[in-house]
Amino acid sequence: MRQEDDTEIGRLMEQIISNGSEDMASVFAGLFDMAMRIEREQFLGAGHYERVNGRRGYANGYKTKKLDTPAGTLALNVPKTAGHLDGCGEPFYPQSLERGRRSSRAVMLAVAEMYVKGVSTRDVEAVMKEFGIDSLSSTQVSRAAKLLDEELEAWRNRELGEIRYLIVDARYEKARLGGVVRDVAVLSAIGIGPDERRRVLGVSCALSEAEIYWRAFLESLLKRGMHGVQFVVSDDHSGLQAARKAVLGGATWQRCQFHLAQNAIHHAPNLAIRKRIGAELRHVWNALGLATATENLRLLVESYRDKAPNLARWLEDNVPEGLSVFSLPEHHRRRLRTSNPIERGIQQELKRRTRKVRVFPNIESLERLVSAVLVEIDDKWNAASKAYIKWEKQDD
Repeated sequence: MRQEDDTEIGRLMEQIISNGSEDMASVFAGLFDMAMRIEREQFLGAGHYERVNGRRGYANGYKTKKLDTPAGTLALNVPKTAGHLDGCGEPFYPQSLERGRRSSRAVMLAVAEMYVKGVSTRDVEAVMKEFGIDSLSSTQVSRAAKLLDEELEAWRNRELGEIRYLIVDARYEKARLGGVVRDVAVLSAIGIGPDERRRVLGVSCALSEAEIYWRAFLESLLKRGMHGVQFVVSDDHSGLQAARKAVLGGATWQRCQFHLAQNAIHHAPNLAIRKRIGAELRHVWNALGLATATENLRLLVESYRDKAPNLARWLEDNVPEGLSVFSLPEHHRRRLRTSNPIERGIQQELKRRTRKVRVFPNIESLERLVSAVLVEIDDKWNAASKAYIKWEKQDD
């Protein structure tokens, strides 16, 4: 550690000894500043005023930034860089500010609103303690909420462009509306466009999955410039299907094969059939082409015509909706046969990040958190080097 770092730590220790907890915000700010300076030196590959071969650029002063934390609002000096020598042109930004900043702030705000609105319980206090929050004023919450909401609103309303493949799904969270805890549907969509990358297109929090809410959500994507949708993957919820037909009626629809298999199990009349129906359906779906899949389905239906007639009728009426994927190029089918890309890429992460809150104080705080999580997922996908779907088949 450099001598000036030792001096700075000593100064901060003296500050704690002299002022105790009353001046912790200033102490934290000093530690934050020092950590960011060290990170800049690591980024540049050289210390301050150090002349070495292989450095990536030069220190370029500081810019001020206010950061809301459980210890209060910190006035930070964020280090800047200039003159990058490796041609990458990537600006330096401290990981301590970048990593998880949206979702962490959103979690803090959701918990803080519970506290400020007087709905706190032992569970809420435990959650606050887990995040290191003992108390937050309504002023702190309002200021932080305004800054975060402006950023997330801009993301939710950004221009979209051409989207060829669309995957939509919903999950449910709990929120208070008028003092009553209600189930709230979180509608989300991802898409793949000409750039071969998957993107999080948008999110909406609604009172249910009724057609009116799904239709409004899909129409909002069109208003933001989404066009060229050729193929839609989803479950068969009645509200979603009515909205899809009204808004995207020209697109081919693929019913999620995973949900079809789950539904088939529920229609099976006994345990023995429930155990094997999934494998039997995979035999249909894993066919090399539509003609073979259709024939395999016919044979499966006939095998149950006498011993399980209700199941046979259900398979005959519903499973063909899961065969639309055979209209796509073979190397696209694995990605588009189910809604798993949104289930695994989004829903599981949302569940992980929302379970600590349990019941949101209002729909606004729920929308804030899920939007923040989706922004981070979208950033991660945009940074991916590999294409999610190749429009032209590449030789291995």
